[in-house]
Amino acid sequence: MTTARKRTRSSARAAGTRFERKVADYLATHVDDRIDRRPKTGAKDRGDIGGVRLSPALRAGRVVIECKDSARLQLAGWAAEAETERGNDDAVAALIVHKRHGVADPGQQLVTCTIDDLVALLTGQRPSLNQGVAERHVTNVEETAA
Repeated sequence: MTTARKRTRSSARAAGTRFERKVADYLATHVDDRIDRRPKTGAKDRGDIGGVRLSPALRAGRVVIECKDSARLQLAGWAAEAETERGNDDAVAALIVHKRHGVADPGQQLVTCTIDDLVALLTGQRPSLNQGVAERHVTNVEETAA
């Protein structure tokens, strides 16, 4: 009978680093070879993966990617962390890439984001915080028609 090894802080950090590297390498291969893992920058962290941008047709805004290799989902905390990093990087959107345990293929990992981040990814522009839902829709429709 095998016993599950207890994860230490250093083994968790090493697993996170390996996961970030796999995600960065996968994106560099399939999206843009300038994408790479970012060094940690403390309180002004700007996400785990750098060099991710929207297409030029969508104003080429930056996208922050936060990677998580954890057995337990903690989406609310991860989303808050990703949003802080989005602000630090002045990015248009933030994504959380989280590990599917038992699945090694980086292309089969899961991505979570807010609806505002999804809007930014689809349109290239983040909805304004002081616009209501109806106002956001009208503004986007008018901009599209112009």
